[in-house]
Amino acid sequence: MLAGVSVIAFGLLGYIETHGWFISLSFLFRIFEALGSAAAVTAAFAITAAAFPENVATTFAALEIFYGVGYIAGPSIGGILYSFGGYVPPFLVMGTALLLDGLVVYFVLPSYKRNDVKPKAGFKEIFKVPAVLLDALSVMSASSVLGFYSATLEPHIREFELSPITLGLMFVINGAFYAASAPFVGMLCDRKVNPKLLILAGSAFMVFSVLLVGPAPFIPIEKTLGLVIAGLVLEGFGMSCIVVSAFIDSLRSSVAGGFPDDIATYGLMSGLWASSFSLGDFVGPSVAGFLTDWFGFRYGSLFIIAVHGILMLLMIKVLLSQRKSKTCSITKDEMTTTTAITTTTTASASVAVPPPTVKEEHVNPCIVLEENCLKTNGNTGTGYGSIETKQEYEVSRM
Repeated sequence: MLAGVSVIAFGLLGYIETHGWFISLSFLFRIFEALGSAAAVTAAFAITAAAFPENVATTFAALEIFYGVGYIAGPSIGGILYSFGGYVPPFLVMGTALLLDGLVVYFVLPSYKRNDVKPKAGFKEIFKVPAVLLDALSVMSASSVLGFYSATLEPHIREFELSPITLGLMFVINGAFYAASAPFVGMLCDRKVNPKLLILAGSAFMVFSVLLVGPAPFIPIEKTLGLVIAGLVLEGFGMSCIVVSAFIDSLRSSVAGGFPDDIATYGLMSGLWASSFSLGDFVGPSVAGFLTDWFGFRYGSLFIIAVHGILMLLMIKVLLSQRKSKTCSITKDEMTTTTAITTTTTASASVAVPPPTVKEEHVNPCIVLEENCLKTNGNTGTGYGSIETKQEYEVSRM
């Protein structure tokens, strides 16, 4: 609602003739529009995560389809309205659409109860989770490429002398492929593909995109329209890999870092995502204008390559660290299991089984001696066989 009113008011500034008032109100209405848009986007992502907890990535990617469609259709619709009615109709129509959208959302979307416990976490605490900080930098770097192309693409391809329609289509190529590939990336995230791996792939797409669009000064090929189009296609794929995966990874990393799995955390991460995207969208054109003025597009675009190259190195380091931690965890579990089995076996073996009890009987040695003698000589007369006296028996034994 705030964004809609601000857009309509901005369209009516043409009736103000005072220069100072025009500039001041322009800044004011644009600030209010930004606040309203940020609130709407943050709430939309938070509600999406809360309503579809098992398929957050897919539903988030579905929202990004409409972002891509809006990115494509917005300039076209605005141009048509401007050609028919001038400056006011584009802002009047878009502002009215936002107001109607706000009313529909208010009455259709479900409400969510707030937790009784006041959340203690804020941006200061969330940035203590390294993965969340890296995801925010990834989103900012991705949107900076979008802003970089928005500010420099037209002068870069001006030599091809494209028609206005063809030139307009060049600016929607990346948005179209972004919208088309976002659902696929979302499904991969929901199917337990590591989002960090997708962010790494997205950064690689961004690097190859800049290498082709320039082309980079160290590549000995000439600039062609086909290379520019191929680079914009790769940029669209890279955007979807980074933007969708970073949001999902931020949610999972924050919950794993100890934050509650509730709508408050979803809102916090949605706000961080929106802020990172907007910051990159601001930094991209600003840096692009400075670099291309001083160094030209081919050398200025090396900044984008450097940023995403550093991001790729950081992501590779994190992935290797996760793999090492997982391996150590598995080894530790195996050692624990082996130790438990050994302890159980030792304890079982330490229980001594007593030997069977044998009842001992007292045996008279004289009787045994007499019996042996009888068996040997077969004489039963004297008890000493062929020896007649006991003394003779004893002498014979000696």
